[in-house]
Amino acid sequence: MKILKISAHPSYKEKAALWFSTKWGISCQAYSESMQAAIVDQSGVPEWYIMIDENQNIVAGAGIIENDFHERNDLTPNLCALFVEENYRKKNLAKQLLNFAKADCVEKGFKKLYLIKDMNDFYEKCGWHFLMMVKVDEGELIKMYETQTLV
Repeated sequence: MKILKISAHPSYKEKAALWFSTKWGISCQAYSESMQAAIVDQSGVPEWYIMIDENQNIVAGAGIIENDFHERNDLTPNLCALFVEENYRKKNLAKQLLNFAKADCVEKGFKKLYLIKDMNDFYEKCGWHFLMMVKVDEGELIKMYETQTLV
């Protein structure tokens, strides 16, 4: 398995945008535009990561964006869209992606990284800490986690 940054491997942009779109139900165009922004300006956010197998198939992915559709615009950047294909789960791939994204954030000068999710235990096992409940754009409350990017 190999992790690629879309900004460093722009030839994967359209394939990755389509893959994320099918996983999260957000338009392929929205992902493609965000990935293009990462390609144009590689110094900050957004950034997108994919994990590919030996046949160049995307088996996992995640992104870093300013805000993941919640009210706390001051808590940035946000990890988003983490997904691992079902037949690749429980093989530590999500944790590898999280650690890769954290290391990339260190290089870009970010001291913390945030995410919102309604899962229990998984992110805690990966070194994330519950921070607070935040209101998402649809009005519901959801858990926000944070992690230090610097060790």
